Amino acid sequence: MDCRTRIVSNDYADLMVDFDLEVNNLENTAGDFCFYQIEDNLRIFYVNREELPDLSVSDYRYLYLPGCYGLMQVGDAIQGVGFNTVALEAVGSLRVQREPLGLTGLGCVFVCIDSGIDYTSPVFRRADGSSRILAIWDQEEQSGTPPEGFLYGSEYGREQINGALGSDNPYEIVPTRDIAGRHGTALASIAAGSSLEEGTAFLSAAPDADIVVVKLKQAKPYLKEYYLVPEDTPCYQETDVLMALKYAVGYAEALRRPVCICLGIGTSFGDHAGNSILERYINRINTLRNITVVLPAGNEGNAGHHYRALFRADDVGAEQSAEIRVGDGKRGFLAEIWGSVPSLFRISLRSPGGEEIKDISFRLDTTRVYDFVYSDTRVTVDALLVEQISGQQLVVMRFENPTPGIWTIGIELEEENVPAVCDIWLPIQQFLTGDAYFLEPTPYITLTMPATGASAICVSAYNSDTGGFFQESGRGFTRADVIKPDFAAPGVNVPSVIGAVSGTGAAAALTAGAVLQFMQWAVVEGRRPLVNGVEIKNYLIRGARREDNLTWPNREFGYGKLDIYETFERLRRV
Repeated sequence: MDCRTRIVSNDYADLMVDFDLEVNNLENTAGDFCFYQIEDNLRIFYVNREELPDLSVSDYRYLYLPGCYGLMQVGDAIQGVGFNTVALEAVGSLRVQREPLGLTGLGCVFVCIDSGIDYTSPVFRRADGSSRILAIWDQEEQSGTPPEGFLYGSEYGREQINGALGSDNPYEIVPTRDIAGRHGTALASIAAGSSLEEGTAFLSAAPDADIVVVKLKQAKPYLKEYYLVPEDTPCYQETDVLMALKYAVGYAEALRRPVCICLGIGTSFGDHAGNSILERYINRINTLRNITVVLPAGNEGNAGHHYRALFRADDVGAEQSAEIRVGDGKRGFLAEIWGSVPSLFRISLRSPGGEEIKDISFRLDTTRVYDFVYSDTRVTVDALLVEQISGQQLVVMRFENPTPGIWTIGIELEEENVPAVCDIWLPIQQFLTGDAYFLEPTPYITLTMPATGASAICVSAYNSDTGGFFQESGRGFTRADVIKPDFAAPGVNVPSVIGAVSGTGAAAALTAGAVLQFMQWAVVEGRRPLVNGVEIKNYLIRGARREDNLTWPNREFGYGKLDIYETFERLRRV
């Protein structure tokens, strides 16, 4: 079997390996696997699942299991609102489109890694009807030719796309579609949609930028089953996101043009301190010349999916209770519990019927399965005393068919005379069926990954009509107290080609448009030709608007509200 078949087959598990292996020796064994190399010491292995144990943190180590990511939009698009420029005005993009700057993203490339794109829409065409899209890599469509250097999916270039646009049946020539809520189409139009009817019918911050799209393939069923993701929910796995980013970097290097990458997905799992493989890879990308990565802060701020237990140094033996309200019809969910170093914690679990599991220790480094007597509930517990990269203690609880009612996780500090912290996160809202939330949640540290990485731009959302914070938006800081989000952008009823959309995905797209404008000024026009993503982030932070009645930086707005015009004003005054 070739590697392309293994990559797309549910019979093969995907594993991420970030250390050097003697691959030649592995290939001489009888194992049924193949691998793809992302960079020097980062590979993705595709291994026959029959040769592997069942998924668990203790058997595979947490770091190497691909995470599952969802789309960063709240609710459905609102139709019939009509186009307006309120959000573009709020971030200063309209002002810098005008003379003397005249910045429209010309010469730059916007890369949208998401659910795909409706390439037939007028907002992705030039005035002559030709496409502004340079390429689409559809990871799901296997009938065509993969991009050079990649092993799966189908790539469609501008010539093919233009040919499809000129035909009576475009999808017979370029069969890629955006069917997952048209989320990618919305974000691409917000960041880099064309100017229609001189900007009165539609306009974006970067209407003259070229566009590259990666349509992520849906996560494999075995992964969705492990994370208990509802069957019909759009869900993307970390390995495919890594591939998409590598593709985007390759485009930037080949074209030698400035590139802004917008990744409109997230997950509530992970250490929330920037230590995942994906976050560390994004950190390296964002330090490359002429590349910037923009990420949404997530929409978990008001979901009740984070609980924090704080212990004083003398609280040894004290227990705190995290109560989870679970509704009817719940198939199941995961909960991740992260404990700070050097303290040790003991976990207990009590069902709504009063059955109790005691003394779940972080020392286990193994998997245990608990079946409840008076219900069909099964809870699988994985515990790691030391998670490999963060060094934190980790327990993963997997609830199957949980009984409706109040489930209580007890957290007890075992020893040590230092203050201690224990955090619990539940899945993002769209990965749940029915209610599951903490009765006493902590709204902070609710940024979704990979936005907790240090390097890329992390954007929260506010309402540009009222100026108030969008309550669903993720809030900072990171678990390591790194200042995130970097700033906020409009994320409520933002006009897009599919209607008015809300969520931090829209805020990230608006930010990406502003980044493309800055890149035109800095790179295309030669004023800062070697600028990288870290520098661009800090230029934008310096221009962010900060009201006098708030303390800065803060957990909602970061360093302020994005204003690309004020960034140039501050440069002028230097």
